[in-house]
This record gives sequence, structure tokens and C-alpha cells, in this order.
Amino acid sequence: MSKRFQGLFPRGKPLIGVVHLLPLPGSPRCDGSMADVIKRATADTEAYVGSGVDGVVVENFGDYPFPPGRSEPQTVAAMTAVLTRLRAGWPEMTFGVNVLRNDAVSAIAVAHATGARFVRVNVHTGVTVTDQGLIEGRADETLRFRRRIGAEDVLIFADINVKHGSAVWKRDVRVVARETIARGMADALIVTGAETGAPPDIREARLIKSAVRAPVLAGSGVAPDNVEEIMKDVDGVIVGTSLKRGGRTENQVDEEMVKKTTSRMKRG
Repeated sequence: MSKRFQGLFPRGKPLIGVVHLLPLPGSPRCDGSMADVIKRATADTEAYVGSGVDGVVVENFGDYPFPPGRSEPQTVAAMTAVLTRLRAGWPEMTFGVNVLRNDAVSAIAVAHATGARFVRVNVHTGVTVTDQGLIEGRADETLRFRRRIGAEDVLIFADINVKHGSAVWKRDVRVVARETIARGMADALIVTGAETGAPPDIREARLIKSAVRAPVLAGSGVAPDNVEEIMKDVDGVIVGTSLKRGGRTENQVDEEMVKKTTSRMKRG
């Protein structure tokens, strides 16, 4: 297990909650209110922190349809404003950043500027067919940018066979995992189901775990009724949709669902 990962989550296998931001300025469904964006993000973070989660990752989920590459400046500025507010309110919490669909450079910039500790990168290596078209991993650009701005303390959590996508080149997942760690220099790996809210294939997670010594997290479909079972085969979970009111991704975080999940996770 990575010492850097353990440094972020010293209590053991982490439960990381997701703050799905409301539509940001410039996105098709935005009503122009950053005050509402910050209000919702603050309420969701408060629910997570009060329920014992170990980390919170903030992503611009409301901005669909997402660009396949670099995000626009107003998106980066808005996410920086949100993370700055959240970090000021909960300075001891471990925050992460995911700039959708795959803007790792902007995510690292936001993290470095705000004190967030990790980023999630959906396609770090390889080429994936998505609803945004072909997305190419740019590990070279990401790692060089991280080094250039002195942000080596920002960890990279990279998806393997990410949801809402299909790899162009079907390869042994163990080889992909090893290359993502050894050649892509990712700090941790994430396994998901086929889409948002779908649980990962545990058999695939086990294969990945057998191939690398890096942390492997489940990144979709984790819920109170399966978290104990999933946690047996991974080093942590990233949970969002199942913790929302009515199980809908766009709704507010349901604090009781978070407490139920953290309780069952600890019991497991």
C-alpha cells in the first residue's frame, strides 16, 4: 500500500463522498447563480463531514454535456471558488477534484491552488470511446504539469475501464493496471461499473488487486447494502448517487444514508 495514500487516509480504508456541483457558469443548464452552487456544495459537504466520511471529491457533474478535453476558464474559476470555500470551512478534511470529462491539468491546478490532496482522472492512459467521442489519456502532460507547478503532493487516482466508456484496445486488465501505475505513474486506481450508480465487477477488482501494489478503490455503485461486501476486495470506496435523497445523483446528500453506509462499512 502506498505510504502517500495512507498519509491521506490514516484511519484505514476510506469512504470518500462525492459533491456533485450544480451547473456552473457557462454550462448549458446554468441559471447563473454561483451562490446556489456554493450553498448546495456546502450543505452536501456538511452532511458528509458530520457522518464520518474520510474524504470528499468535488466534481462538476451538472455541466453536461462535458467537453472531451480542456475545460473552459470559467469552469476552472468556479471550481476553485467552491473548493476555496469548502477548504476554509473544513480545513482538516481531505478534498479531491474531478474536472469532467477528463481535464486532469485543470484539476491539478485547482487542487494545488486550494489545498485539495488528490484528483480523479477518468482516462489517464490509453484511448477510450465515450459519449464525448474519443478521449486519449495524457499521463505525460499531466505528470509534467504537476511537476512544473510543484504540485507533487497532489495524488492522481486513475480509473481503469472507466464508466460511460469503452477502451478502444481490449487488453488484459492486469496489464492495463500495471502500466497505469508503472508507466502512467498514477498513485491509486479506481474500478467502476458501466455507468453512474452501477457497481463494479468484483472479479475485475480482484484481478487488478492481484496485479499491483497500489491502492484500488471502487468508484461507482457502492451503497449501504453492498459496501461491506465490496470493501473486502478494495482499499476504499468513492460513493455519491446512493447517498443522495431518493437515490438521484442531482439531489442533495441524505445524511442518514451516509451514516448508514459509514456504520456498515466500519462493521464490515
